Amino acid sequence: MYANKWQTRFASLVSHGLQSDQEMLLIVWPGITMTQHALPLKFSRRSLLGVGAAATVGALWTDWLRAGPAPSTRRHAKSVILIFNAGAPSHIDLWDMKPNAGDNIRGLYQPIATNTPGIEISELMPNLVRHADKLAIIRSVHHNHGGHNSGMYWSIVGRPYQRDDTLINPSRTDYPSFGTLTGWLAQRDGYSNPLPPYVITPKPHCDSFVYITPGQFGACLGPKYDPLVLDADPNAADFKVPNIGIADGMTTERLRTRQALLGEFESKQTRIHDAQIGDIDVNQAKAMALVSSASAAGAFDLSQEPTAVREKYGRHSWGQSHLLARRLVEAGVPFVTTVNGPSITWDTHKDNFNRLKNSLVPPMERAYAALLDDLAERGLLDTTLVVWMGDFGRTPIINKEAGRDHWPQCYTMVLAGGGIRGGQYVGESDKTGAYPRSRPIIPADVHATVFTALGYDPHGITYHQIDGRPIPLSEGTAIREVL
Repeated sequence: MYANKWQTRFASLVSHGLQSDQEMLLIVWPGITMTQHALPLKFSRRSLLGVGAAATVGALWTDWLRAGPAPSTRRHAKSVILIFNAGAPSHIDLWDMKPNAGDNIRGLYQPIATNTPGIEISELMPNLVRHADKLAIIRSVHHNHGGHNSGMYWSIVGRPYQRDDTLINPSRTDYPSFGTLTGWLAQRDGYSNPLPPYVITPKPHCDSFVYITPGQFGACLGPKYDPLVLDADPNAADFKVPNIGIADGMTTERLRTRQALLGEFESKQTRIHDAQIGDIDVNQAKAMALVSSASAAGAFDLSQEPTAVREKYGRHSWGQSHLLARRLVEAGVPFVTTVNGPSITWDTHKDNFNRLKNSLVPPMERAYAALLDDLAERGLLDTTLVVWMGDFGRTPIINKEAGRDHWPQCYTMVLAGGGIRGGQYVGESDKTGAYPRSRPIIPADVHATVFTALGYDPHGITYHQIDGRPIPLSEGTAIREVL
């Protein structure tokens, strides 16, 4: 109705109001602010009238509304924190609830109002109610892999794995995740921080500790771009990242002398040109940078945080991993992943509702809310993009064991901070949350959005696959509504 009315009024402007063939028109859709959504169109008056103004304007409106406003080219984000719920949380029970659906779909929990009119989230997440104005909730993400490791790969890499499978492991032919690529970009641009540019806490993405998700390491870029994976619990009383900082009794001077002596020995040896030997050299250099840096050790030292802050995040592995992520981005690390696992903890095939209520959602949402609070209070939220996602969603239909099964056909992910426009939904699922109803989004679009927010052209910057082919950062399209 609105489109037809405005098309007619605009056609009248075209017919009677233009003074020259190249006059600029400024079109503003009702209810949209001019500064964010004004659409300047430059076209020929004669050509418009020749083909029929109303029809042409209708096509222009359709194309523009589909695309959304052009994203800002101004860089906002400096760092990314990825909160990854390994195993796949239920979108229908958290972010995209269906209270009017049947008993076999809607579940046990009710939606509650937030600080943003029109946005509701699950009653299981009361701490996030006050943060809805910061959140862009994308309800139409989808892909085609239902296996955990291949699903996680597609989520963090933005491309499908060669097969849909859980029993897979990383290799050097993998495409790299957006965490790996962010670290690669940082090093390309002269990153000199002794801290690794990509850190994963507390454990890696995995289906089990036998089958580790491909793509999260250096992949085709090589071992230089492997992340630091803690493999330790930040909530443990004796938490300490292994091999960071100088050992007791050692001094920086003695360590450098030993390194120089090692280099002298190696310079007199016949070098073996082998990829694995090169990997050793790279890892030695990375280890030396970590061991010799007091600031690196300090960034991981959670004992420096006040007790009240640690309690706010929650004294559990997930909470302290979120706190550690804040400390790392504050110290200049470009990308930190907190894996809310271990392994596929969110795989709720059985007893979905009790598990969500009693063990899964409370620590996650408390830590998430504390992270947003902390980043905002420290002036870091505007420059830190927080991404919340999982492998995929879960089935709309509740199974016979009160669980929900794997469902990549439609699910939700959430963006906040880093210049993202919060307080909005993007996309819509159908009445049961089974398929996108509007604005379908693929993981590659999420990645293109992240790179754009960081100030990188997702299509204009390329890296090389192991066979030498140039590959763009992302094959997706940035989600224009949030930028």
